[in-house]
Amino acid sequence: MCELSAERADTTPKVFVRVHLHFVITGKGVEPARVERAVSLSAEKYCSAVAMIEKTATVTHDFEIIEDGA
Repeated sequence: MCELSAERADTTPKVFVRVHLHFVITGKGVEPARVERAVSLSAEKYCSAVAMIEKTATVTHDFEIIEDGA
């Protein structure tokens, strides 16, 4: 899951000026280093939406791992 928070400019056009992506990973025995690499590649290299939004906004990201005992 990815939770998004954003801030828009006060003036028209009200473009995004800050966007934060918070990835929530659920699983058993998830390795943080692998998640960090996957999230970084997704957000910084492969996501075309982020590439477009970065033209006007600062885009940041982080993640959390929720251990699932299943």
